[in-house]
Amino acid sequence: MAYQSLRLEYLQIPPVSRAYTTACVLTTAAVLELITPFQLYFNPELIFKHFQIWRLITNFLFFGPVGFNFLFNMIFLYRYCRMLEEGSFRGRTADFVFMFLFGGFLMTLFGLFVSLVFLGQAFTIMLVYVWSRRNPYVRMNFFGLLNFQAPFLPWVLMGFSLLLGNSIIVDLLGIAVGHIYFFLEDVFPNQPGGIRILKTPSILRTIFDTPDDDPNYNPLPEERPGGFAWGEGQRLGG
Repeated sequence: MAYQSLRLEYLQIPPVSRAYTTACVLTTAAVLELITPFQLYFNPELIFKHFQIWRLITNFLFFGPVGFNFLFNMIFLYRYCRMLEEGSFRGRTADFVFMFLFGGFLMTLFGLFVSLVFLGQAFTIMLVYVWSRRNPYVRMNFFGLLNFQAPFLPWVLMGFSLLLGNSIIVDLLGIAVGHIYFFLEDVFPNQPGGIRILKTPSILRTIFDTPDDDPNYNPLPEERPGGFAWGEGQRLGG
């Protein structure tokens, strides 16, 4: 019975969030038993000279050994990836996948110039940044200690990383890429004379978008999927 409930809950996760979170967990499990992080990390020389192309993907999937840092990142990845997919990207799976590809491309490009070997945490910060900018009036509560509005969340997470002794380059990279996407997608097209630069390729729409959408579907509230209290949100006036 518990297995069926867990399976049903798992299948209710939207497809992109389910696939990415599952890939991250399975990659960590594989590192415990089958492979080493040295086979996964971002290394331009190995990628372009030795054609180890898989590193372009695997460096986004490994978040370190199982521990507090891994669980913290998985919770935030699942939470904000799902909120985006069920919120502003509801019915726009192809656009969501395109955001993944665009963000991953920019991070890989920037990764050529900074000493980062795994970009998954920066990718999570990018998702958090885009969600926070699209929900500016949501009030957040972080560990019951801080109250602030959603746009400050990426910066609070960066401060938390600093307290843990981690490099903030990861957070700054995620914030920078998230801001570039948000500006090109949400801000610039709405400016006088602005145009939409980011256009989802038709092949992605053919693969991922379905023509029919259930009008009775009731998604989880965008500020509270999964029921986690870390970075919990509440809309102003709610």
